[in-house]
Amino acid sequence: MRTRCYAAAAALALFLVTPASSQGAQTPAQLEALAAYEHALGDFKAILAERRNQIETKQPLPNLPGQALYLARVAVISTYKDLTDAMPSRIGKPNKFGIPPAYFDAAIEPLVDEYADIFEIMEAPPASAQNSSTPFKDVVDLGVAIARAKGLAPADAEAAGRISLGLYYAETNGKQNVRNARSNTYMGSLQTGPSEDRNGQRKWEAIKGTIAAADPALSARDDKEEARSRGTDRRFNHWTNVRDGLMNAHAELFAEIPGIVKTLPDPIEQMKLFELIQIIPTPTRSALKSGDLLNYRVSNPTIMKHLRNNSIFAFGKLDRARSSASFREILGAMWLFKRKFDKAMVKYAEIKPR
Repeated sequence: MRTRCYAAAAALALFLVTPASSQGAQTPAQLEALAAYEHALGDFKAILAERRNQIETKQPLPNLPGQALYLARVAVISTYKDLTDAMPSRIGKPNKFGIPPAYFDAAIEPLVDEYADIFEIMEAPPASAQNSSTPFKDVVDLGVAIARAKGLAPADAEAAGRISLGLYYAETNGKQNVRNARSNTYMGSLQTGPSEDRNGQRKWEAIKGTIAAADPALSARDDKEEARSRGTDRRFNHWTNVRDGLMNAHAELFAEIPGIVKTLPDPIEQMKLFELIQIIPTPTRSALKSGDLLNYRVSNPTIMKHLRNNSIFAFGKLDRARSSASFREILGAMWLFKRKFDKAMVKYAEIKPR
């Protein structure tokens, strides 16, 4: 377990709130919004300090130690959006995370860096994890091989590999074999549950012969990793977890990639759509079948809840009050994913098939 050497206590002690607007007296609504933000920011700092102290003094962590941290971060972004809605003058400069400035005060970037560092410690792989020396290439190779087995042409299969890499970044920020500080169910490089892992393995067996005929080297690697993972939690073998995660939720829609690429020529938008297959699978499949993907609208309260639980329409009273959204609006609201997908695009450029 690594310990960060910078002065975390000093960062947490900052009470980074911009001075009040000089444009006259504030209204009761503005004062209420300011107080709510200051309270949320104080809570965020407190839970960050608590977790850091627990880690550094080797105290036992609570069950799901990341959940309180996550909710505190959501509250900070939400109350800041409410504050800037009430006081547009509070919208500040851009931030390094690519979060719209109306939702985030760039002055608190150090707190979010601390948040990410604590999560990395809490989600470190178990000692028994079976890492790969080529984790990013593995993801791309598996995506391409699965797509080719599904009948895609080479260019579309390459798109499948690129999309698969985006999913890896979306789920774990490109870290292999991680645990999950907010769930006792979803684990591994592609964050699958036991039933999803088994379902993906079953689907892989159905196309394994086709893949072996087309790519004997990849098939031999698969046999090696299958043997290596036997008798363990296969979700902590990078290769088998990525393979089974892709097969469980995404592979059946790889055949739709030619049409998806025409509708969404931006590779990052393609990654967003496939991430939605992970978050809201049934509506996403329905939208693809509708013939009007971007204008397809969802209004089921449970679906809207799933979106919010995954940082889409999750921040501020106005966003959370939404009762429906088109896929065009949903894709536009996935700004917290963009930085991860940007990283995936950089990595893909390094390893893409020649």
